[in-house]
Amino acid sequence: MPHFFINSKDVRNNKIVISDKDNFNHIAKSLRIKKGEKLLLIDENQIQYETVVDEITNKEIAVYVENSYYSNRRLDFGLYLAQSPLRSDAQVCIIEKATELGSDGVYPVYTDNCALSRSVIEKKISKWQRIMLEASKQCERAYIPTCYGLTNLENIIKLKNEGFRIIAFCERSAKLSLHEYCSENPVQQGEKILIIIGPEGGFSEREFELFEDNKIPMLTLGNLILKADTAVTIALGNIIYEFENYRKN
Repeated sequence: MPHFFINSKDVRNNKIVISDKDNFNHIAKSLRIKKGEKLLLIDENQIQYETVVDEITNKEIAVYVENSYYSNRRLDFGLYLAQSPLRSDAQVCIIEKATELGSDGVYPVYTDNCALSRSVIEKKISKWQRIMLEASKQCERAYIPTCYGLTNLENIIKLKNEGFRIIAFCERSAKLSLHEYCSENPVQQGEKILIIIGPEGGFSEREFELFEDNKIPMLTLGNLILKADTAVTIALGNIIYEFENYRKN
């Protein structure tokens, strides 16, 4: 069932009027939804609406609400990614997978061995945010994550002062696996976890020293050397698994 984000101000009792241009064009012109077909809508308060199209005009779509409830399509902890952007399709894949896996936000980080220039990254951020929107629609997320502005590792580490627990994945320099680390430091409900993944060329010695000086745990995902885009998916997925496994036990 098609899934779209709306504003709660558009909800009137058991009726919703969709007048947002992007949503209207997608529903009426791209998907060619007809009267009587169903739509899933969700507002900024994460209230999900199961609806049926009642009327379509040249500018608006009116639907009536069959059912509404608080969406459960979200993680029970905050998950953030700080990552050195890759070229082209690989970065698009990372943004999509981070969104599908429930990340609250992605911080593009300019590292010493970054594959892209600062100016190129800054121009792509709005595109990555649009990709997050489309991916959120496709996987029926409760809310849209944020693609933040370009930053550096020094600023990322300062997020510790805002309550973030920060973890860096450094395959060639790590001594602990993610599982070993989480066994001793389980992810708690409501906690904010931020993982750092470097460029394809890896972190520099200066950046390793930065992690050590700031007591950032440096972990491994196993004995295999993974491409950066693969590492992102595995790292996010494994953190979610560790949280769910700990909660069950």
